[in-house]
Amino acid sequence: MGGFFGAVCKQDCVLDIFFGVDYHSHLGTRRGGMIVYDKEVGFQRQIHNIENTPFRTKFEKDLQDFQGCSGIGCISDTDPQPLLVRSHLGLYALTTVGIINNAEELVSRYFSDHGHQFMAMSSGKVNSTELVAALINQKDDLVSGILHAQELIDGSLTLLALTREGIIAARDRLGRLPVLIGRSEDGHCVSFESFAYHKLGYEDAYELGPREIVKVTADGFETLSPAGKEMRICAFLWTYYGYPNSNYEGVNVEVMRYRNGEIMACDDKKRGLAENVDFIAGVPDSGVPHAIGYANECGKPFARPFVKYTPTWPRSFMPANQKIRNQVAKMKQIPVPELIEGKKLLFVDDSIVRGTQLRETVEFLYESGAKEVHMRSACPPIMYGCKYLNFSSSNSEMELLARRTVQELEGDEGQKHLEEYADANTKRGQCMLKTICEKFGFSSLGYQSLDGLLEAIGLDHDKVCTYCWSGKE
Repeated sequence: MGGFFGAVCKQDCVLDIFFGVDYHSHLGTRRGGMIVYDKEVGFQRQIHNIENTPFRTKFEKDLQDFQGCSGIGCISDTDPQPLLVRSHLGLYALTTVGIINNAEELVSRYFSDHGHQFMAMSSGKVNSTELVAALINQKDDLVSGILHAQELIDGSLTLLALTREGIIAARDRLGRLPVLIGRSEDGHCVSFESFAYHKLGYEDAYELGPREIVKVTADGFETLSPAGKEMRICAFLWTYYGYPNSNYEGVNVEVMRYRNGEIMACDDKKRGLAENVDFIAGVPDSGVPHAIGYANECGKPFARPFVKYTPTWPRSFMPANQKIRNQVAKMKQIPVPELIEGKKLLFVDDSIVRGTQLRETVEFLYESGAKEVHMRSACPPIMYGCKYLNFSSSNSEMELLARRTVQELEGDEGQKHLEEYADANTKRGQCMLKTICEKFGFSSLGYQSLDGLLEAIGLDHDKVCTYCWSGKE
């Protein structure tokens, strides 16, 4: 995924940018970066690898070298950024969030002549932010260039551009991700997460609409290109990767998760499912609020049969090696035997993607003495890899547990009936649930319905992206 934060103030704002970016650390694990502008010194930039060390500890030593009243920073789950760009549009800094599915096609189509080149990364691929800058620079001004890039890109593009005059913020043309502006007595900021600037003394000022481009200065903000009418904001903001106290389109993440759990519990009660469990629990951490909502609705006690030990292995800094990742996942799970031994447990997870660590969690619970383990997913079965953001993206959709199970059951024929398999009320849907239960050792399994999820979010259904579940754009 990724996130960003920028600020333009009447006083030095380096600390605001530092803390604001740090508050987006839950959104990425690979690179962190900051660029600050000062009228006397000019642009100052630093990028660090944050795969094994958090943003804060990597950048603390750089703070004494930064000075300026404007700047941007990012947590990136993909390429090193922000980049400093020099072109006929002047000198500006750029950071992006999104995905470009047609990157190679764009390079071949627009930049294959002898006058263009890109610095290739170790994988041989082009840095996505550098490609965006090249597309922007095809036009005569930044706004036209941003709109041009967004139209050409297959995927999504949300960005911040820092110029000598201020920050230009652009939300993806279909609003896949949020962009919010905060206001303080000293200036303005732009952020992915609203709580990041609340903690820094800013208050809510404005939320960009889809496709909208806004210029932000210390004195205020103005729309440079109006918002579009269509929006497809990502539903996973609420179910999984959004922070609990964030608000998107006026809907709070934590409140949505409680409501989501309540809806799942109502559906289970109607079907007479999981009535005799001893405890309701959430798979830490983002499954917990969904489980609280479930427990509140069904009247069963909420408990924490196991906790995660995170002081030395926070989620964002898991090792790249899969074997070590699996070992660390086991090491982090610390049981509370008094809440597991001989108990019938119902766990709610935020989602079930590949199922790798979930299998190990269930085995761990049974090894710790659980009598029954029931599992609920706070969202529908994931049938498609995301092509708009980096969430649930995969080398093959057969890595997804639901798709892999369908293939095992019916082969290629089953791929024609994914909508049926995603519906627990159909024969195919029941068959998929039974198969996964047998494979993982669940006493029962249930997925939130797509209608239930959208009801919990509360926005018009056609404004929310549900591609990874429905395959519909």
